[in-house]
Amino acid sequence: MSKKFDYIIIGAGSAGCVIANKLSANTKYNVLLIEAGGSDKKFWIRTPIGYAFTYNDARVNWKYNTQPDKNLNNRSSYWPRGKVIGGSSSINAMAYFRGLENDFSDWEKAGAEGWGWKNVLASYNALENHISKKENYGNGPICVSDLSEQMHPFSKHFMAAARELNWPKPNNTAISSEGLGYVHNTTRNGKRFSSADAFLHPAKKRKNLHIIKNAIVEKLIINNSQSDGIIYEVNNVKKCAYANKEIILSAGAIGSPQLLQLSGIGPEEILKKAGVKLVHHLPEVGQGLQDHLAITKYFMTNERTLNSDIGNFVGKVTAGLRYLLTKSGPLSVPVNQTSGFVRSSVKSIVPDLQIYANPIIYSTNNNGKTYVGKKSGFLLSAQPSRFSSRGSINIQSSDVNIPPLINPNSLHTKYDKLMAIKACQMIQTIAATKAMESVTKKACDPNFSKFDNDALLNNFRELASTVYHPCCTCRMGLSPSDSVINSRLQVHGIKKLRVVDASSFPNITSGNINAPTMMLAYRASDIILEDNL
Repeated sequence: MSKKFDYIIIGAGSAGCVIANKLSANTKYNVLLIEAGGSDKKFWIRTPIGYAFTYNDARVNWKYNTQPDKNLNNRSSYWPRGKVIGGSSSINAMAYFRGLENDFSDWEKAGAEGWGWKNVLASYNALENHISKKENYGNGPICVSDLSEQMHPFSKHFMAAARELNWPKPNNTAISSEGLGYVHNTTRNGKRFSSADAFLHPAKKRKNLHIIKNAIVEKLIINNSQSDGIIYEVNNVKKCAYANKEIILSAGAIGSPQLLQLSGIGPEEILKKAGVKLVHHLPEVGQGLQDHLAITKYFMTNERTLNSDIGNFVGKVTAGLRYLLTKSGPLSVPVNQTSGFVRSSVKSIVPDLQIYANPIIYSTNNNGKTYVGKKSGFLLSAQPSRFSSRGSINIQSSDVNIPPLINPNSLHTKYDKLMAIKACQMIQTIAATKAMESVTKKACDPNFSKFDNDALLNNFRELASTVYHPCCTCRMGLSPSDSVINSRLQVHGIKKLRVVDASSFPNITSGNINAPTMMLAYRASDIILEDNL
């Protein structure tokens, strides 16, 4: 295989698969896509509820851990990230939420010119194919499925609680701005439908698209402030590849800043401490990290829930056989069944909380192993949609195999502390509805309903957990003083180099970030082609 390509894409994840498809669609371009992980052709990747198993599988997962978070009682958090074709879209919970209009207005205010709601809406419309029994619309490559008729019967109680609270009932949670509804997700015919399924697999037979798996990129080759190539290792052999036009970094919110810093692009003091020679001082590389944190409470019920279906040996075997034979049943539907955006108070200008209400009780230990309870229960979860605190991801060594230091810096701002309290209050409110009280046998945390604001904040610090949406570590902006890339996703001060993934977000979007990541890559591909005419 040639060592020279027109484009080199680093990372075959949610963004990289999109870019590989769109760039290689033009046969005059020779494209290399390089991925640290292996094949996504695995049973638990294909099975919608299987992410409970890939969650802790080092064969497909980077299995990161954060530094102790001082505002979360010095707790360290487990952060799964996809290390496989399809990236995190191959191991995520498949919920599809575009985000809210104000998210993208804020992107533009932060300096991401051309990324306002009108622009991104056009990209979403081109990207999506909405599928339901009632109607299909959109001709895009991403399947967004309505599985409301297959949701567990217990979920009707969540919808009844929403009606009590006068929340809107959206017909399509993927595109709605407010209300609780049945989650639309990236599945098709009972199987996960990842970015790789939508974009990479249909394109992988193209002669001008070259895919290298199980390859670790060690650094970028930078000459005279220009990215010319990469050094990578595959099968214990170091190799080089060169790009005539551009290198596109799509290694994710952790991997992209790590690779820039390993290549000598980043904050001078961080690089010096790690023993990396400075190539270009760009102080915001790895800074600005944002994520979603949720507080979750569990309740026992006498009614049947998913715990009755898959929390015991007989149930697991029955559900497994049903799935293998018909691609239906509990294993064919993602665990997040009802969700949506609500206002924390009547004074809220826009929805500022995301609610999850699921007919199951499960827990995950510090090593990422998931346990499903045998007795029937349900959970209520709330997360502030737009935390304002910023953390960082910085290398601690010049060795690519040593993970970077992840400092979430959660609840750093007064606003975030207030929103943490409001998230807890919302769970108190939902749990106190007649709809939920009528099916609640007991609360697993019986004191929570009586907590005052101080106790709620302390409870959030003690128990809140990441929802696995890291972003913004190579964010778009106006200049090197406030960002890493410009609005065309080009790295400040380095030619032929762009960053296109969730790290490119100027700020976190409301809701799950897989949809906006694919949208960003879809739109970015057009920008790249336009700039290289």
